[in-house]
Amino acid sequence: MNSAQAPAATVERLGIKVDQLILEVGFDQSDCDQIIRDAINAKTGNKFLDATSQEVVDAVILWWRDGDGDLVDELVDALTYLTEDGAIWLFTPKVGRAGYVESSDIQDAAPTAGMSQTTSFSACADWSATRLIARHAGSNKKKSK
Repeated sequence: MNSAQAPAATVERLGIKVDQLILEVGFDQSDCDQIIRDAINAKTGNKFLDATSQEVVDAVILWWRDGDGDLVDELVDALTYLTEDGAIWLFTPKVGRAGYVESSDIQDAAPTAGMSQTTSFSACADWSATRLIARHAGSNKKKSK
């Protein structure tokens, strides 16, 4: 019944790699998916960094629920930690779950924050994942590699 993938497949789809540094924002022990969190940490071999870190990170995992505040502000803040080609993975509760976020809210917030939405998928039983990248990331200059 659940269309979510196995945790290892989800981590692969997120593009998480060994030794990457991942910033986690919005973690709440009461509702975040611990299995996905553990699978990401196992893949990278690192624990999540938090917003007190001064490190530049390869990706940001942002757990976001309706009522958490201003999504644009949170995305702009998260961008300051990212490498040039890093992504923000926005995890939002699925339809019917407490804190569900309308997809139109994400579509409105991303460009205002200077980001583009590239993909969304069912990450686990209760959460969907949406990949957001800075508009300059993936430009034609990068494709010539």
